[in-house]
Amino acid sequence: MNGSYKNGIAVAPHHEAAKTAVHIMREGGNAIEAMVGAAATIAVVYPHMNAIGGDGFWLIHEPGKPPIAIDACGAAAASANIDWYKAAGYEAIPHRGPHAANTVAGTVSGWEAAQTIAKSWGGRLPLTAILEDAIRHARDGIKVTQSQHASTLRKMSELKSQPGFAETFLKNHEAPKAETNFKMPRLATTLDHLARKGLADFYKGELADSMARDLGKVGSPVAFDDLRKHEALYREPLERKHNLGTLYNMTPPTQGVVSLLILAILDRLGLNGLDPTGADYVHICVEATKQAFAIRDKYVTDPAYMTVHAQSLLDDDIVAAMAAKISLEKAAAWGKNLNPGDTVWMGTIDREGRSVSFIQSIYHEFGAGIVLAESGINWQNRGASFSLNPRALLALKPGKKPFHTLNPAMMLFTDGRVMPYGTMGGDGQPQTQCAVFTRVAEFGMSPQAAIDAPRWLLGRTWGTPPDARHADSLKIERRFDEAVFNDLTERGHDVEWLSGWDESVGHAGVLIRARDGNLTGGFDKRSDGSIEGF
Repeated sequence: MNGSYKNGIAVAPHHEAAKTAVHIMREGGNAIEAMVGAAATIAVVYPHMNAIGGDGFWLIHEPGKPPIAIDACGAAAASANIDWYKAAGYEAIPHRGPHAANTVAGTVSGWEAAQTIAKSWGGRLPLTAILEDAIRHARDGIKVTQSQHASTLRKMSELKSQPGFAETFLKNHEAPKAETNFKMPRLATTLDHLARKGLADFYKGELADSMARDLGKVGSPVAFDDLRKHEALYREPLERKHNLGTLYNMTPPTQGVVSLLILAILDRLGLNGLDPTGADYVHICVEATKQAFAIRDKYVTDPAYMTVHAQSLLDDDIVAAMAAKISLEKAAAWGKNLNPGDTVWMGTIDREGRSVSFIQSIYHEFGAGIVLAESGINWQNRGASFSLNPRALLALKPGKKPFHTLNPAMMLFTDGRVMPYGTMGGDGQPQTQCAVFTRVAEFGMSPQAAIDAPRWLLGRTWGTPPDARHADSLKIERRFDEAVFNDLTERGHDVEWLSGWDESVGHAGVLIRARDGNLTGGFDKRSDGSIEGF
């Protein structure tokens, strides 16, 4: 359902997660409580894309107050260091298996930190009610999506030998077929345990003990003490003034600054007179992306290890210098980037106008591919983004946070509108954010029309093998006119067609609250999602 509402609205890349969020708001819950419920549900119903064994990031806005961010990213284990991997014979951190599971899973700590804010808003729903849908789906089963089936089939050869994967995600040694019933009984028990014992148990209680034992048994460096020391952090989000209001995004170790830089460059250059599906528009967005990625690859890592403050990278003089480098007729050179990732973005707005932009990830499909024997938790491989080169920006160090492509976004318009928006998709995240934001804000398209319009992708996204042919090309959906393909090619872009509605350009979502309280939004037909509201 996609319409206009007054009391609450939610968008998610799986319809059951959006339904959970709205159900919670109907029961008197606020936008944060709704999002915690949706985050738990989507970890069950979209298990190839995210899990409670992953990380999460929040942007939260209450009318009349500046947005607040929550960094729920887990750091590298105390025993995870370059010498440890070198002694094991590695030249690079593997992307699968126990040695890829080298960071703490932070997302549940973010749920807990957000719940503290929810309670300050008067939130009183018990965790048992908030996690009820997720527990039921895990216990009774969900319908396998075509996305889950295809992802399992595509990655099965590299994952089936990982501890716990086959017994959890395969049926009779095969990828479960779309529309068949899929149960996760151990995860149901784990979620029920958290509902009764509290979310802190994930890091300091019985569940933490269980996870640490199972991680140790399979050979992961993550230990109980790593879990015990972890906590989510409240952050002041990055912001950038725009001619239509103020843009907000997540701080490092995410690439939120990239998303803001792209939009700042375009705001400076101006998009007036361009066709939002034309070659001039795609070209200028792609060239802005190249400039922003150069900044990311030079500076962005765990903020404790950065040589500059991320907010300073958004200064006017830096944006002006980047904009000046862009040619409107010729594509700049483009090197390889290696940041695929599997993620979900979701948004909620409640009847009081409080809004949430949230993203949750395990990095690659099914993360490290390991599933813990007792808890049924699939662990992320986000730490595979670390480098074993001690001089590299992303060099592995114990206690260091890994680089994240994740970046939940929000816009506060000067006309009173509030717009949480975002997507999944590795390097494609800031590009899809750019497409969706500019089409809504600059060109006046409805949220649904902006998401439906054909998109592009420079570089890699989730599911892209490192050695894939044309992995770093400029890919455009086939619904673009042939003339756009030819024009971009003539300007020097290495252009490649995607299918008409291609998952690789991400699962985007947008919600908008108007000044009068009217709630609208758009969901991505490339996903299994929906808009739900009342």
